[in-house]
Amino acid sequence: MNRIKEVLEKKGIKQIWLSEQLGKSYNMVNSYAQNRRQPSLEDLYKIAEILNVNPKELLYDQILNKDE
Repeated sequence: MNRIKEVLEKKGIKQIWLSEQLGKSYNMVNSYAQNRRQPSLEDLYKIAEILNVNPKELLYDQILNKDE
């Protein structure tokens, strides 16, 4: 599971902009944001670079989420 949608909303960035920067279709980025599909590690690192965040910020810590 990823947090791409949360990071985009926090930064006020639209999925269409990210798709253009990433060179992927809007539908692909939307499927990442909706957790219907997970990006490859390469794409995850590209997304993190584009959004200027640590790649770890794009990933859920499932152990912590279970305890909350």
